[in-house]
Amino acid sequence: QVQLVESGGGSVQAGGSLTLACAASGYTGTSYCIGWFRQPTGKEREGVAAIHTFRGSTYYADSVKGRFTISNANAKGTLYLQMNGLKPEDTAMYYCAAGQGSAWLPCSLTASSFGYWGQGAQVTVSS
Repeated sequence: QVQLVESGGGSVQAGGSLTLACAASGYTGTSYCIGWFRQPTGKEREGVAAIHTFRGSTYYADSVKGRFTISNANAKGTLYLQMNGLKPEDTAMYYCAAGQGSAWLPCSLTASSFGYWGQGAQVTVSS
């Protein structure tokens, strides 16, 4: 059974940094893609970053490239999202997700490609 539990959300001023962590278990052997999504209030959920657990490749939304870094510590089963240079438009509920994906194809940043979700962690960036 896949379990995903986020932590590390909070409030920060624009330009600041936060690191989100996701304690992930049960996804090895079932999910090639794990990643982060976010959903601002009243808007659709959007992909932020993902990592291919077999190939090690990383994928980012254009809006966060150069500011956010996704990484995973396989031995600890923890997925991280380091967020630097935060902007007010980064304010959202952030979700950790795992999707089956494919051993030979890139991960997608579309929500429909991920079947397992954490409960979310709120990130608020003030100007």
